[in-house]
Amino acid sequence: MDLTALFKMSYGLYVVSAEADGRRAACLINTATQVTAEPPRLTVTVNKENVTAGVIDAAGRFAVTAVDITADMPYLGNFGFRCSADFDKFAAYGVAEAAGVPYVPAHACALYVCRVIDTVDVGTHLLFVGEVEVSERLNDEEPMTYSYYHTTLKGKTPKKASSYQA
Repeated sequence: MDLTALFKMSYGLYVVSAEADGRRAACLINTATQVTAEPPRLTVTVNKENVTAGVIDAAGRFAVTAVDITADMPYLGNFGFRCSADFDKFAAYGVAEAAGVPYVPAHACALYVCRVIDTVDVGTHLLFVGEVEVSERLNDEEPMTYSYYHTTLKGKTPKKASSYQA
């Protein structure tokens, strides 16, 4: 089987965030997808070992921002290669709230706030199905694709990413 064929699937980069019990968490993902238009629903997939997965599960809500092409490697590394357990990912880039859910407006071209309506265990990751409560265009920049991240920025794939291959 040629698993590199999966690299031909189109992805974007997103920061998913949540807050529960006084704890905020966020992480960079490439697996956010619109699944229905009426009602509007999204899915996000987060590694079970990420603090963010537990915070989303406890909160029952999450925010997703579509990362735009102005994002640089320090920004992407902040959310993709650090752990919310021992690092405040919001500190360097600021935090805003929409419908009571924290998100990072820096380098984000769109925002979606969702209420979790289902959680599916897909092995190493949890797939959260969310009904969109808030959606907003934040700027007119183009969203960053996963291909752009790899080919233009020369970014790496973290081990906890759903697309990681050893």
